[in-house]
Amino acid sequence: MAKPKDDDFLPLRDSVYNKLRQAILTGEYPPGERLMEVHLGDKLGVSRTPIREAIRMLELEGLVTMIPRKGAMVSQITEKNMSDVLEVRKALDVLCVQLACERITPEGIRDLKDARDAFEKAVATNDNRIIAQADIDFHNVIINATGNERLTSLEDSLSLPMYRYRYEYIKGSPGHENLIKEHRNIVKAIEKRDAESATQAASEHIDNQRRSIIRQIRMDREEETMNALYGRRK
Repeated sequence: MAKPKDDDFLPLRDSVYNKLRQAILTGEYPPGERLMEVHLGDKLGVSRTPIREAIRMLELEGLVTMIPRKGAMVSQITEKNMSDVLEVRKALDVLCVQLACERITPEGIRDLKDARDAFEKAVATNDNRIIAQADIDFHNVIINATGNERLTSLEDSLSLPMYRYRYEYIKGSPGHENLIKEHRNIVKAIEKRDAESATQAASEHIDNQRRSIIRQIRMDREEETMNALYGRRK
């Protein structure tokens, strides 16, 4: 007998919302993609009502934009929005590694090394979803090591846009060697309780992420321009 999924116990609207949200966050529905209620209803095997309700929820989260006379569209990732989010994330991550250098326990060091190793194993799968989740798990160990609930709450508030940017970064990082190196540098600095080196490593991690995502955004924009120029649909 098949094990029931968590969505099996949710209201239909919430189940549809979770599926669409995951598809948007992981790029299955890329920025600019139109979300056609009829098409989505056929694909998910539901009526238009839960689709419409789910889209409304996604709009409130900023993942979907309603365009007059066109309907729902996956919100664009813009350089300005991305830079704003990463600017705040950089400041928080620097604070996190500084506090982790002071407060992390021996058990926390072991957890951090385990998360580093798990990330490297995830990279070997070449599955961007698995890699993105392993990256989240790695950074969560550092956040938890601070013991600061307010800081944890602030980091959580950025988790939604960060997932999209993180996924774009991972997607645009061939081989992922830089990500592995950056994580190793962060772990090494925290283990030595070297706040200066940890700050530098965390800053470089975000700066590299910003450059990679900007490159990916511009490549996507060029592709869209070429498609429009030659009358091809993406």
